Amino acid sequence: MRDHGPVSSELFMADLFGSKAAREGRVIRRSLRDIERYVGRATFLNELDRRGFRAIENAGQLIIFCNQEPIRRIV
Repeated sequence: MRDHGPVSSELFMADLFGSKAAREGRVIRRSLRDIERYVGRATFLNELDRRGFRAIENAGQLIIFCNQEPIRRIV
């Protein structure tokens, strides 16, 4: 992500999904406030669904699993 934040929803999405972790199918975390500010929650969730990614929400953060593997809660 750029030092002063993205300037558009397209740039926000490009930065997020173009990150090394996302490209490698790992896990990334983003603030719900930033998602809502730059993209909008519905648009963002639609993009996750389109990609087959999953996410969980906790304490104002969205944890995004950039792969299509199942999620299993341990405790």
